Amino acid sequence: MPLLLDTARSPSTVDLRGRNCLTIGLVNNMPDAACEATERQFLDLLRAATGNAIVRLKLFSIADVPRAEAARQELAARYRDIADLWDAPLDGLIVTGTEPRAANLQDEPYWSALSGLVDWARANTTSTIWSCLAAHAAVLHSDGVGRQPLDEKLSGVFDCQAVGDHSLLDAVGPPLRVPHSRLNDLPEAALRACGYRVLSRSATAGVDAFVKDDGDSPLFLFFQGHPEYETDSLLREYRRDVGRFLRGERASYPQPPQDYFNSSATFLADDFRTRAMGERRGDLVGDFPMERLASGIENSWRNAATGLYRNWINYLKVRKRYRKSSAIVERARRVSA
Repeated sequence: MPLLLDTARSPSTVDLRGRNCLTIGLVNNMPDAACEATERQFLDLLRAATGNAIVRLKLFSIADVPRAEAARQELAARYRDIADLWDAPLDGLIVTGTEPRAANLQDEPYWSALSGLVDWARANTTSTIWSCLAAHAAVLHSDGVGRQPLDEKLSGVFDCQAVGDHSLLDAVGPPLRVPHSRLNDLPEAALRACGYRVLSRSATAGVDAFVKDDGDSPLFLFFQGHPEYETDSLLREYRRDVGRFLRGERASYPQPPQDYFNSSATFLADDFRTRAMGERRGDLVGDFPMERLASGIENSWRNAATGLYRNWINYLKVRKRYRKSSAIVERARRVSA
């Protein structure tokens, strides 16, 4: 069934009255260089996961996320401001992370808006997905669980193991492989102490996915990883970090993503690293072997990612039917009273 993109300038013209349609919001906080790619990633993943559902997707942005003026104007043509979300009836919500700038999340310029979004989602959605930095912000605001900086960036595709049974993991893997790309981590013990339930973890990457469902509250699903990533997403981040090294914006040459390249691509990456260390100059990034490295990557996580999101959409469908049934029963009770 279709995924209908309802933008600020071009709302869907399809008549959905009487149709079993879910409305999902996407709050895209990614920086300018990755914003369009992130939108595409979630669109493609939701489209693959809709099954027999009809999903209308609305795009939202937070004005306090730092952006160039040109990017801000481009977003304004298609994205609604976060203020428009407060009165938007949504079944589900997805909130992306962004590249961290401050050591303390509460010092980020968008902290107030993002923490307010957490409170709104708790009162107004059936379920919300919090991705990477957004997950860190949500647990910090809700329960005071602080992220911990890693010694170096965690980047790669990691084997994860399911922890217990949960409907969100039905028919998902193994293998459950998930891309991760982050500078911080959430301690599992602190999450559990605050009532969070871990769904999957990696021996190397730590907690992967986790949830909080208080019964009366909406289901919050958190990802420290990026199941939505495209095949070359980690490669593009790696090239970006290599470019920062070559321009003198970072001191050390970045490590390649773990368990991501095949043997031939690993050799190419190592060969370019040797050259970059010897000829460190900004224009050398133009010789980065992007296409040859891309040919040495296999997307080993797409099926699991689609399964996770399909289960989430099914959860939204079931809860929406339950709400409708409950409303019908309540109306009948009032009429007969």
